[in-house]
Amino acid sequence: MKTDAELKKDVEDELDWDPAVNATALGVAVKDGVVTISGHLQTYPEKWAIQKAMRRVAGVKAVALELDVRLSPDHRRSDTDIAQAAEAALEQLSSIPGNAVRVMVDKGWVTLQGELEWDYQRRLVEKSVSHLRGVVGVSDDITLKHRPQPPDLAERIRKALVRRAEREARHIDIQTSGNGSVTLSGSVHSWAERSAAEGTVRSAPGVHWVTNQLKVG
Repeated sequence: MKTDAELKKDVEDELDWDPAVNATALGVAVKDGVVTISGHLQTYPEKWAIQKAMRRVAGVKAVALELDVRLSPDHRRSDTDIAQAAEAALEQLSSIPGNAVRVMVDKGWVTLQGELEWDYQRRLVEKSVSHLRGVVGVSDDITLKHRPQPPDLAERIRKALVRRAEREARHIDIQTSGNGSVTLSGSVHSWAERSAAEGTVRSAPGVHWVTNQLKVG
């Protein structure tokens, strides 16, 4: 097990290593394996890069991002320009039906509304607009169409987890409800494994919402 000081050093080194992150503008604090990153970002995509970097660091139990986006002058654009760019980006997504998603922009903050079939589509839409110049944040209010939930959903999810990570699957408890909600509890060995388990569940048929209560340890 890493000490908090060792984990803090690893986190700082990983942020400094990533060319998409301006590590000098960030503060890092670690307590009991929980990493808190604070500071001001010049672009919203940098927040995504920080999240991905944290998944690569062994020993991270949880991450708190206390970050706000303060666009530099060369990254600013009007809400109209952002909305038009978002519409253009969505048109390029062949897996997203036309007019299925509505975009609203207020002072650089993008709100997504509409209804889609699958969670991967919802995440694809969010990722596509979050990387646009001028965006300071994204609210994903897209809902998923109701799909019949297989009676053996929990068992299907368990088998999928075993195919991907047999060691971790033995320590994961899966609870399902009739409304497509799935709760994961138990323990895994890393933050990356925690994220991977959630991603596996989100791709299961009939799943509309995932509550990830997995602990890293």
